[in-house]
Order: sequence, then structure tokens, then C-alpha cells
Amino acid sequence: MLDFITRLFSRESPGSKSIAKERLRLVLVHDRANVSPQLLQLLRADLIQVISNYMEIDEENLDVSLEKYEDQVALVANIPVKRMKRVASS
Repeated sequence: MLDFITRLFSRESPGSKSIAKERLRLVLVHDRANVSPQLLQLLRADLIQVISNYMEIDEENLDVSLEKYEDQVALVANIPVKRMKRVASS
């Protein structure tokens, strides 16, 4: 995933073959995890709602994805935190 992001923002123009390969890899990971893009978007919205109770986050740069590690699929969330909110103790 980091390679994909690096290529996405680098000045060099990656070949269409490598872009297609990365897209296919992401589609396969989502298919193997049996998670639709819509479900991933709902999960992202829920994460934003819950985490926003405790922290001010940068929603535009928040990234939630699924990645395959060996025989397992991992939910990976990169959530930039702007600041912590004060939370009243119960």
C-alpha cells in the first residue's frame, strides 16, 4: 500500500501495467475479505464518528483499507490527529 501511495504522489509517471497490477491487488484483497467498497465506506464513517468524540482528526487525509498479510487480511487505518479533545470523566 505504501508503494502505491508513493507512486501516486511521486513525480515519476508509473507505467499503466504497474498501476493496473496494484488496482487488481486491492480488488483481490477486498474480494477475499468479502468486504464491499460500500461497507468499507460505512466502516470509515463509523470510525470518524467514534474517534471524533475524543480527538479532532483530519478527515480528508484519513485512510482506511484492507491489506493482505500472508493468509490473513488486516484492517489498516491511518488517522491523522489534529488535537485531543477534553473528555469529562464519568
